[in-house]
Amino acid sequence: MLRKIRVVLAAIFFTCITLLFLDFTGTLHAWFGWMAKIQFFPAILALNAGVVIILMILTLVFGRVYCSVICPLGVFQDIVSWINGKRGKKHRMRFRYSPAKSWLRYGVLVLFIAALVAGIGSFVALLDPYSAYGRIVSNLFAPLYQWGNNLLAYISERADSYAFYSKDVWLKSIPTFIIAAVTLVVIVVLAWRNGRTWCNTICPVGTVLGWLSKYSLFAIKIDEGKCVSCKLCSRACKASCIDSEHRRIDYSRCVSCMDCIDSCSNGAIHYALRYKDSAKQTKGAETDTSRRAFLTASAIVAGSVVLKAQEKKVDGGLAAIEDKAIPKRATAIVPPGAGSIRHFYQHCTACQLCVSVCPNEVLRPSGGLMRLMQPEMSYERGYCRPECTKCSEVCPAGAISPITVADKSSTKIGHAVWVKENCIPLTDGVACGNCARHCPTGAIRMVHIIPDDLSSLRIPVINAERCIGCGACENLCPARPFSAIYVEGDEIHSEI
Repeated sequence: MLRKIRVVLAAIFFTCITLLFLDFTGTLHAWFGWMAKIQFFPAILALNAGVVIILMILTLVFGRVYCSVICPLGVFQDIVSWINGKRGKKHRMRFRYSPAKSWLRYGVLVLFIAALVAGIGSFVALLDPYSAYGRIVSNLFAPLYQWGNNLLAYISERADSYAFYSKDVWLKSIPTFIIAAVTLVVIVVLAWRNGRTWCNTICPVGTVLGWLSKYSLFAIKIDEGKCVSCKLCSRACKASCIDSEHRRIDYSRCVSCMDCIDSCSNGAIHYALRYKDSAKQTKGAETDTSRRAFLTASAIVAGSVVLKAQEKKVDGGLAAIEDKAIPKRATAIVPPGAGSIRHFYQHCTACQLCVSVCPNEVLRPSGGLMRLMQPEMSYERGYCRPECTKCSEVCPAGAISPITVADKSSTKIGHAVWVKENCIPLTDGVACGNCARHCPTGAIRMVHIIPDDLSSLRIPVINAERCIGCGACENLCPARPFSAIYVEGDEIHSEI
């Protein structure tokens, strides 16, 4: 019964969190957005003390139920392991007890904390389980979901229905795509072969919660009077934490999945309160001096090449329109609500949730080594509309604080820069003014090239004090491949 309850709750959490990354309309976030905000590491970065304390208390009472119910990457591993187990009884009982690799677990945790303190966001984002799963869904599963949506939109349109609308499918970042694909392969292989290997050797969240779970109030217990050492529980334990030969359980690795309870034909395993005599049976499993020994690990270096994969647009079916090129910005642009670039990168876990819901396709993963996978803004496909606040509504880590439409319209995240050499009136000798017409704050006005000649063409002049850096001018500028006006980010955001 306990296992069924756990499976149902895990299925609900896993499905809803997955849909958060797939739903490009942002509709579901009003209902299920809280599930992203109760993830352990994002809650720590968001300084959400209430959530962190509740999760710690949950672990101290029930064990690592967070890993088997709430964490999407943990549940994903269970699904992969379950699929492999469906191949027959032989595969369902394929696990065996193995000693804990404490040197690896605590070594990775120390590197994780060191990277967090040093501000190496790419390494931190690589190991956070929630963010790793988010990248897998956003980069690998979301395109399939969107192609399916586009097929429905195509069919609906021919039936004179607009229940669906088409969504552009494009590759936002090749380095992030590769990392997501490699992560998926590693997770699937480990889960297929050995169940929860990732959780109990690499995952820093699992290590922290595992340490707390050693002192949990409720735990899996072995009744030595009923146990016949058949090893069925060890062979069913995907965490490899049950030593049936010595009738001991390593509670730091047990994720309270309850699989062992169903596997025992003698009723020797049950989930109950710990008693004083339980200390004796778990002493051997919990005592491990090797946790103090840490090995130096090699730094992870990911080669990054910023490329774009976009569909070719055609002007009236006659001439191909050249794609816009990404300008080289001296300072990156981060969303309104971040406060500053420093704050954004210190708190962002690169889960890609904001990238998934951005309706204007402005947010995309960075290709820079130090900020690899963490989102940044660019205006080749759209601009940051003043009325949109979706990214601030969904961020679970506090990298983007909630912001109102009124505040966003007056928040200065960057400033426009005019590039004289690219401007259409000067290069082609024709009138333009697109940038001024579409500036939502009136920061751009057109002036005559020759002040005293009212018949001369006009060029833009920028009032930097009124510019909020929304990118409307850069996006709508007809100059190709580089816009004649682009946005430089501000290190610290301010109010106009």
